[in-house]
Amino acid sequence: MDIMKIGAELLANKMGSGIQQNLIQSALGNLLGQSSGGGLNIAGLVGKLQGGDLGDVVGSWLGTGDNKEISEQQVEGIFGADKIKETAESMGTDSSSLLSGLKSALPQMVDKSSPDGNILDSIGGVSGALNMAKNLLS
Repeated sequence: MDIMKIGAELLANKMGSGIQQNLIQSALGNLLGQSSGGGLNIAGLVGKLQGGDLGDVVGSWLGTGDNKEISEQQVEGIFGADKIKETAESMGTDSSSLLSGLKSALPQMVDKSSPDGNILDSIGGVSGALNMAKNLLS
């Protein structure tokens, strides 16, 4: 399952079909971070969200229950207004449209990448988690 592709599709549906899918995918990769394999760095994204005092929100996305909502202001706070503006411009849209799309897409992307609340599969199992921790500490 290519979570980056799913995210691009979710954003395209929310923002309208005027933006090319590959452009959205590239912009998402730059904003959200890519893994060494080119897919979404889901662990990095989850870490960023938890560091922004959204642990309970992201926890609901990882779990098997309903996903809690995130506000456009919270999304902007996580990534920064400048990065949102830069990403929106690279997609040929405005910050408000991108934030609205991300508000809808992020919960679904994290939820779909963590079946049954288990994020280990999406980061390469235990060895992927160890490599991620090693990279964070170096």
